[in-house]
Amino acid sequence: MKEDIKSLTYDQLNTAVLDFSHESFRAKQIYQWLHKYGCKSFAEMTNISKSIRAKLSDKYYISSCEIEEKYVSKMDSTVKYLFKLSDGEYIESVVMKYKYGYTICVSSQVGCKMGCTFCASAIAGFSRNLTAGEIESQIHCAQSDLGIRISNIVMMGIGEPLDNFDNVISFLKNVNHENGLNISMRNITVSTCGIVPRIYDLMGYNFQLTLTVSLHAPNDEIRDSTMPVNHRYPIAEVIRACREYEKQTHRRVSFEYTLIRGVNDSEENAAKLADILSDFNCHVNLIPVNDVSEHSNVKSTKENMIKFCNVLKCKSINVTIRRTLGADINASCGQLRHQKQRGDVFENCCKNG
Repeated sequence: MKEDIKSLTYDQLNTAVLDFSHESFRAKQIYQWLHKYGCKSFAEMTNISKSIRAKLSDKYYISSCEIEEKYVSKMDSTVKYLFKLSDGEYIESVVMKYKYGYTICVSSQVGCKMGCTFCASAIAGFSRNLTAGEIESQIHCAQSDLGIRISNIVMMGIGEPLDNFDNVISFLKNVNHENGLNISMRNITVSTCGIVPRIYDLMGYNFQLTLTVSLHAPNDEIRDSTMPVNHRYPIAEVIRACREYEKQTHRRVSFEYTLIRGVNDSEENAAKLADILSDFNCHVNLIPVNDVSEHSNVKSTKENMIKFCNVLKCKSINVTIRRTLGADINASCGQLRHQKQRGDVFENCCKNG
């Protein structure tokens, strides 16, 4: 079977190209075609000889994705894509515009195994991991479609990034490379539901990215009921790993906390959360739970959200309430893929393409 050449890191590609050419600069040229310009075929590599392109084509393919559906928010111009992969699978990405530039939220897997009760990503089931090239292709496709340069990446789309660890590491190296998209590690956020061994593995690379951990509960009782991963990696282990991560990388850890009415949004819950995060250089991002038809979760009231936030502030915890973007296009990932598989029609927004 052919290998995804776009998933090779620069060093791996350099070694591979030596099999076809003794001109070392060819690896840089090919790498730039793949990662800087996002080419989809070897035929586009016009400064590479036909003989080398033919040899590459015999052994490798170039991963890509195509826009299946595109939705543009009428509220804030957030763009949500349903991408189709070469094997017919679907993934989702979201592009958001901020004052500092454009951020893309990318998927790392086709589906998800984690089964969190407030998330839509696992509803349609897990199919497979994405290659490093497929993860990056979401960026190239969105940039080409919108005519923009994306400067920030968040790995919070469909899938658990640390469950696809090796491919995610290759992706991070490639998007950060000077001959590729050249996106600073400081502009990249990797989210995890708390796979403790992989947090330690990520720590070993000392990437200067932001680690975001989906916590969503102040104790094991609540987290067990909403996040199955907690049965394997309870809160104490997750927090211990995060503290060590911050100590070793000198990068502040961020915690996502989805507020669900009557489940985890009381002031007592906030006080307990402050206790377990005391004396820790971290940040808490409070998020109103998304409306997912298959789940019965209800958003916390605005009043409760503010009370919860104030308790953390009084305990000297850095905290913000996340601004909701793309609310009218179901911008949280997982919903479009599930609707596509069911054959549903997604309305209530501006559809393009």
